Amino acid sequence: VQLQASGGGLVQPGGSLRLSCAASGSTFSINAMSWYRQAQGKQRELVAVMARRGSTNYGDSAKGRFTISRDNAKNTAYLHMNSLSPDDTAVYYCSAGWWGVEYESWYWGQGTQVTVSS
Repeated sequence: VQLQASGGGLVQPGGSLRLSCAASGSTFSINAMSWYRQAQGKQRELVAVMARRGSTNYGDSAKGRFTISRDNAKNTAYLHMNSLSPDDTAVYYCSAGWWGVEYESWYWGQGTQVTVSS
């Protein structure tokens, strides 16, 4: 499975941004797509994951501000980010894998930089 992320950039505090992740290849082997992020000097953290069936799970930093969605026909996942703050500045990574009892990331896309600054 190949993942192509896009949509990062520079946004002012309080602004919004939408990231996209298009999956190709053996997409039948995955049942969930997710977003992680890694800020400079920090560990990578889960932002959001969504199963093909529609279940979602969010990291604490994303709850109430970010929404993950999917277009299964296009094998594309989106991350809608609102009320962005400088603390959201990070490289955002798309991943795909299997969500059974727990979610496991099997494939990773390249990161896309999100910078929140005035």
